[in-house]
Amino acid sequence: MFITSIICIIALVGFDQWTKWWTIAHLKHQNDIIVLDGIFKLTYVENRGAAFGMLQNQIAIFALFTIITMLVMIMIYYILPRQKLYIPLRVTMVLLFSGALGNFIDRIRDGFVVDMFHFHWFEFPVFNVADILVVIACFSLIYLVLFHYNEDDLDIKKWLRDRHE
Repeated sequence: MFITSIICIIALVGFDQWTKWWTIAHLKHQNDIIVLDGIFKLTYVENRGAAFGMLQNQIAIFALFTIITMLVMIMIYYILPRQKLYIPLRVTMVLLFSGALGNFIDRIRDGFVVDMFHFHWFEFPVFNVADILVVIACFSLIYLVLFHYNEDDLDIKKWLRDRHE
């Protein structure tokens, strides 16, 4: 399962990076591409902040937070029981890790994240593939914690105990 997760992370981050490369190549200093008039367009935006443009130009804070978050995700993934029950949580961790890594690469390499998807009929912030992965993972995590797993299923101490037996 670990190798499959690594392959999925590489594929997801690769797709995210490709969409950002495509956006830079085709939309930077160009007109937006209207996909659905008045509803959705592809555009080029350099986001130097976090969600909704908060914390502009705080690369060191983002880098530190992302590294800590990714290390915690790796630790949780490692100690997760290998039972079928935890596959949805593993998938969620892969999505979250991929999204975090995709935007982390941009921030470290360029000092900003490239966003391109813009629903402008309700003025939603412009976003990218990595953002989509993070949002899906967050909603998935909320669902799993509230409705899929019980308290005993999420007992990290039990996971550690079982791992060492």
